[in-house]
Amino acid sequence: MTNLPSELREIEAWIFDLDNTLYHVSANLFDQIDRRMCEYVAEYLNIPAAEAYKVQKSFFREHGTTLRGMMDCHDMDPGPYLDYVHDIDFSPIETDQIMIDALEALPGRKIVFTNSATKYARRVLERLGIEHQMEGVFDIVDAGYIPKPAPAVYDRFVEKYEIDPTRAVMVEDIVRNLAPAAVLGMKTVWVQTDRPWAEADREATNPDFTTDNLSKWLAEVVRQ
Repeated sequence: MTNLPSELREIEAWIFDLDNTLYHVSANLFDQIDRRMCEYVAEYLNIPAAEAYKVQKSFFREHGTTLRGMMDCHDMDPGPYLDYVHDIDFSPIETDQIMIDALEALPGRKIVFTNSATKYARRVLERLGIEHQMEGVFDIVDAGYIPKPAPAVYDRFVEKYEIDPTRAVMVEDIVRNLAPAAVLGMKTVWVQTDRPWAEADREATNPDFTTDNLSKWLAEVVRQ
């Protein structure tokens, strides 16, 4: 069995965010999604793109996701929106052999916990070559369209997968999304990126581990 660092030897479940976490931020998938969100908001509200962009960003800040803001403020059906914004070019995502090997050697359950949709998440996991290593995907639909970091969503996730939080690790690129996990007793790993919005509330969060490349970090963990 892999000789994990002492802080991680009792871990039974590894919980991974998807975007800019399981793949490197340089793939820029979210840039494509961001453009499509703006397009959908502009079309749905019949407003110019520049105004739609402002609406989109304000909803992200105030509601956690553009989707939640559109649902709360404009009674939008989430299904067509999710289909549209996730219809992107996945070619920037390449098979990650370092990640594949590290996850294979990493003991414990592996689960994706994402604010995106399962169909999209599975496309990303397939491109990375790690879909078969993930027990499941807990998506925004499972969360009742309430995004992280709402604490109730973490409770729902833990209940669905029957996880002992004190024997779990959560891995995220948006640092504020780690705070509710830490409150539950999880170890936390922050995947740092160059995106300023991913660092919001940094001063209120103290991750147990920090890295700018999850594949390499996991490879080091399983080698120890």
